[in-house]
Amino acid sequence: MENVLRPLIVVGGSVVLTLLIGWAVDRVLRKADARHQETSLWGLLRRARVPFQLVLFAALLRGSYDQAKLLVEHRVGVGRTLTLILIGSAAWLVMRIATAIVETSYTRYANAHRDPARVRRVRTQVTLIQRVVSAIVAVVAVASMLLTFPAMRAAGASLLASAGILGIVAGVAAQSTLANLFAGLQIAFGDMVRLGDTVVVDGEWGTVEEITLTFLTVRTWDERRITMPVSYFTSKPFENWSRGTPQMTGIVFFHVDHSAPVEAMREQLRDILRECPAWDGRDYGLAVTDSTPNTMQVRALVTAKDADDIWTVRVTVRERMIRWLTDVHPYALPRVNTAEAILPAGWPDGRPHRPDHDDTDGAITAPTTPHTPDPPRTGPGRG
Repeated sequence: MENVLRPLIVVGGSVVLTLLIGWAVDRVLRKADARHQETSLWGLLRRARVPFQLVLFAALLRGSYDQAKLLVEHRVGVGRTLTLILIGSAAWLVMRIATAIVETSYTRYANAHRDPARVRRVRTQVTLIQRVVSAIVAVVAVASMLLTFPAMRAAGASLLASAGILGIVAGVAAQSTLANLFAGLQIAFGDMVRLGDTVVVDGEWGTVEEITLTFLTVRTWDERRITMPVSYFTSKPFENWSRGTPQMTGIVFFHVDHSAPVEAMREQLRDILRECPAWDGRDYGLAVTDSTPNTMQVRALVTAKDADDIWTVRVTVRERMIRWLTDVHPYALPRVNTAEAILPAGWPDGRPHRPDHDDTDGAITAPTTPHTPDPPRTGPGRG
C-alpha cells in the first residue's frame, strides 16, 4: 500500500502545489495590473504563467522524486529528463520576463517622446537587444542540457584543450555570420537604419519592416519583401529618406510643345496643390529646364511631409496637369509638325539661286527675274 500511496502523494502534491502557487501568483499580477493601468508590465508578466508553472512543477518533482521511489531502476534517466525540462522551462521563463520588461520600457518611452525618428531608433535597439538576450539564453540553456550527459562533459573538456585551433577554424568558417552579427549591432546602436525607415536599396524603394542580427527585410511599395544581409548596409551606400526630417521635395517632369503656356501652367500647378491634401504647403515651383528641337521640358517642384505623401502629390500633379492641358490647351501637347515649310518668294525649290558670277563676296541673294526687251511696236506711225 505504501508503494502506491507514496508516488501518488509526491506526484499529486507537486501538481496541486504547482497549480495553487501559479493561481496565487496570477491573482497578484492581475490585481497589480488593474491597480497600475499606466504600465503594461504586469499584464505582460501574466503571459509567463505557463513556463513559471512548468519550472515549479519540474523543480518540485525533481526534488521529491527520490522520496517517491517510483521507477527506481530508471531513476537516473527520469532525473535527467526532469532536469532537462527544468532547464528548458527556465530558459522559456527568462525569455518571457525579458520580453515583458523590454516591451514595457519601449511603450513608456514611446508615450513620453513624440519624435517618430527617436521612437523608431529605440524600437530598433530594444528589438535587437531582445534578440541578443534570447540568443544568449538559448545558447546557455542548450549548453546546460548537453552538460547533463557525462559523455558531453568529457567531450567539453577535450574541446577546451583544443579551443585555440577550433577557435581559428570556427572563426574562418563563420566569418560571414560573424560579420553580419557585428553589422547588426552596429546598425542598432549606430542609428544607421531604423524600423519604419523609408530606404532605397538596389533601385528598390520600400520600408524597413524587420531587423535581426543577421538580415534585414524591406517591404516594397508593391508589397514584396526584399531580404538582405545587414552587412550590406554597412559596406554599401544606400538612400535613407527618413534620416533627419521626413519632409521631402519631389519633381514632376512634363514634355510639352514650345507653344505651351508656361505661366498658365504655373497658375494651374498652384490650384492643383491647393486642392491636394497631401501637399504640406511649404513650397512649389515650375520652370522650363530643357529644350529639344521638338519639345521643351518643364519641371514642377512640390513638397510633402514624408515619402508617402510626396508620391501622392507627384502622381496627383501629373494626372491633373495632363488632363488640364488636354482639355484647355491641346496644342501644348507634344506633336510632330508635318506642315510644309514656308519658303521665301522666288525660291521655288527651297534653295537660294547662286549666280555664275558672284560679285557680292560670297553673299547669297535671291534670284532676279531676267529682263525681257519690249517687243517691237508695229502700230500706226511705225514704218
